[in-house]
Amino acid sequence: MLWSSIRHADGDLVRIEGGVVRLRVSQRARRVSLRVDRAAGEVIAVAPSVRRLADAAAFALERRQWVAERLAELPTKRPFRSGEVICIFGQPAELGWAPGRASIEASTWECGARLPLDADDAAFSRAVVGLLRRESLAWFRRRCEVHCATLRVATPRISIMNARTRWGSCSQGTRGRPASIRFSWRLALAPPATADYVAVHECAHLLEANHGPRFWAHVRSIVGDERPHRRWLRREGAALHGFGV
Repeated sequence: MLWSSIRHADGDLVRIEGGVVRLRVSQRARRVSLRVDRAAGEVIAVAPSVRRLADAAAFALERRQWVAERLAELPTKRPFRSGEVICIFGQPAELGWAPGRASIEASTWECGARLPLDADDAAFSRAVVGLLRRESLAWFRRRCEVHCATLRVATPRISIMNARTRWGSCSQGTRGRPASIRFSWRLALAPPATADYVAVHECAHLLEANHGPRFWAHVRSIVGDERPHRRWLRREGAALHGFGV
């Protein structure tokens, strides 16, 4: 097949050996390239203009082995299902689905959200994600209050994100913009000590916006050796990114 003879549009899917590649136009791009979009679970072939989309498709075909390897590395999609038992910050909890309601039920607490009576499996999974975001926000607020007090820094605004490329982010306060920290809701599914390490990591960035010796000294003054937590995230983190889609 001559890719140059095919008219492509931004967003088209191109099937090649080993999977599917999405074509995208980016005005910031200077050349055709390939990248992995972990949030969407796709490989993207980027072109600087619509006219170059055929070149991007041809480039993806040339790199089909690389495309197949990157797609194989993406986490298996795993929506939440009724009756499933998951661990939330170390506590086993069952996912429930009653008419008009999704719930998470642990031994000592329970939370729920409304669902349309005609909700499907995807709607249920999204409702569970919403509940996990709510629980994550409360948990990280408490932990950041503790760690910020230890580090003698004001507790910033805490929020929850859906990022798949990072577990947390910190923005130091500037004139006119208060400090803030964001966490991935998927950390609720990690061991609590590892999730707490991420909380300490981001709180330490309120004092040091880098990963220099003083930054790690702040982290280690609270968590001790951070390496086991970093190893767990590298080893198991990809599987967490598959949840909730």
